[in-house]
Amino acid sequence: MRNTKDNTVFISEGDQYLFGQGTHYDIYQKLGAHPSVCDGQKGYFFGVWAPHAAAVHVIGEFNGWNEDASPMDRIGDVGIWTTFIPNVTENQLYKFLIYTPSGEKLYKADPFANYAELRPGTASKTTDLSGFKWSDKTWLEKREKQDNQKLPMAIYECHIGSWMKHPDGTEDGFYTYTQFADRIVPYLQEMGYTHIELMGIAEHPFDGSWGYQVTGYYAPTSRYGTPKDFMELVNRLHKAGIGVILDWVPAHFATDAHGLARFDGECIFEDPDPRRGEHPDWGTKIFNVGKNEVKNFLIANVLYWLREFHIDGIRVDAVASMLYLDYGKKDGQWVPNIYGGNKNLEAIEFFKHLNSVVRGTYPGFLTIAEESTAWPMVTGKVEEDGLGFAFKWNMGWMHDFCEYMKLDPYFRKNNHHALTFAMTYNESENYILPLSHDEVVHLKCSMVNKMPGYTVDKFANLRNGYAYMMGHEGKKLLFMGQEFAQEREWSEARELDWFLLEEPLHKGMQTYVKRLLQMYHDYPCLWEIDNSWNGFEWMNADDADRSTYSFVRRGEKSKKSLLFIINMTPMKWENYQVPVPQKKEYKLVLNSDDVEFGGNGMVVAGAVQAKAEPLVLQKCSIHVDVPPYSTLVYEF
Repeated sequence: MRNTKDNTVFISEGDQYLFGQGTHYDIYQKLGAHPSVCDGQKGYFFGVWAPHAAAVHVIGEFNGWNEDASPMDRIGDVGIWTTFIPNVTENQLYKFLIYTPSGEKLYKADPFANYAELRPGTASKTTDLSGFKWSDKTWLEKREKQDNQKLPMAIYECHIGSWMKHPDGTEDGFYTYTQFADRIVPYLQEMGYTHIELMGIAEHPFDGSWGYQVTGYYAPTSRYGTPKDFMELVNRLHKAGIGVILDWVPAHFATDAHGLARFDGECIFEDPDPRRGEHPDWGTKIFNVGKNEVKNFLIANVLYWLREFHIDGIRVDAVASMLYLDYGKKDGQWVPNIYGGNKNLEAIEFFKHLNSVVRGTYPGFLTIAEESTAWPMVTGKVEEDGLGFAFKWNMGWMHDFCEYMKLDPYFRKNNHHALTFAMTYNESENYILPLSHDEVVHLKCSMVNKMPGYTVDKFANLRNGYAYMMGHEGKKLLFMGQEFAQEREWSEARELDWFLLEEPLHKGMQTYVKRLLQMYHDYPCLWEIDNSWNGFEWMNADDADRSTYSFVRRGEKSKKSLLFIINMTPMKWENYQVPVPQKKEYKLVLNSDDVEFGGNGMVVAGAVQAKAEPLVLQKCSIHVDVPPYSTLVYEF
């Protein structure tokens, strides 16, 4: 608790009890380093959990890194150590020196630190999170009242350090959080994205891990500035009407010496059995989520980002690796559960606990699972034995989509089902359709270079693919650079190839994605019903010979519906007959072959009258000319 009279931070018996039970959701206000006042003296209060330590000292700039200057006191049985050090000020480096019972000395960064030294330095840094003047109250109030299932969600996945580099010639070229805000906020507004998903915000030592091997779960990375700089970025995004989602990594953590591994000489964050505590393929440690204090560390971490930084959601990385004990492991590398199976019972309970606490308290907060298997009820209600997530990435849709789009059109007729299959299971979860960074790295090619054919064919194919994605049920996610057809694979070491926008095809693609997003906002039928057949109906799902698809999207309240016709071949279909649900006029609202998008500009009828000519399961149909590699969208 904090004594309001003299601003003293201290840890009570109640704090210790709740932490030991795994239910102290404000523990980040106690453990770590916090500005405090004791006996009239200003300084910092330090707290750390190190149950096996023989002794713990605080060393830092404020005591000349003297290993004997600032011993800590062990309080209670949970294993928490505390001390108050006067005259410590903000932005001073420190570490915990932990003495193990065997006499080993470990120099550890603070697991609850709110700020860290810029890599390659590994120390923690004192800071004060209080005092920032937020101006997003309206946004937060609206967030808690809205039903995200029935709202548009177009997510821009982004890596700050490589989105755009500073032209000042510095080695890293990183924009600060506030400089990034100057550029990203108007860009997202202009394009029409509703959310940004930020990669690699929690502190991590190695740029090449992209932030997926974390050492500082409570510290916004210092690569781009201070914690309050990050607050400013979130605040400005909210004022612009853009939600903020963070990548969050509870599946594993880095093994660096200053991090969480063997924190006090024993495995307190990870399982001591390497068959349960290590990922052999990733070279990382696995959180022991069956341990109360570890669960508390992680669940409180989500609440920390939510409360202190006003974050709107988390995308939980590698959920499947937590749910399956044998994920990425060979025989002998894993231990079955108590029933002899491969399900991680502790991880199941952890996710239910996490979503019950976080979404139960903040119903507008998004928890999004990157879960790559058919695990049932990931977005099901906890009380009905679901995991309780708000959304799940549809990795099956992504895989089928990418494999189909890579095919030469000659072979697409034999794989026609690849683009229809996802709708057969769409009702099982609340899905997000992801074309993420994982699809454009490790020799998988950029999105445009996955496409077959000559250059103009590649762009036409990609325009088709994006239209199919926009029309399909499920919220949308696109990785940065894909909106203008970045040609090279993504690398965290360089900025996106913005110079490509000087080329007509790339500029046309950016204009096209902007138009798709505008259409997405303008037509509620594209997002009001995203998880049932009430919002989607195939007109013709079986025209494999011509590799052409047609379907209708309907809304819950909106009277306007949309008809999509997608030709996945380089052939022009003249007088192509499409089944339609009503005998009325169909008005063209999008032609992916338009010149402004980089297309050939084939003239297409702007309005078509349906006739009572039954086809497939519909009583009416229309006849249209469909350009090669193109999508036509009609309003009715």
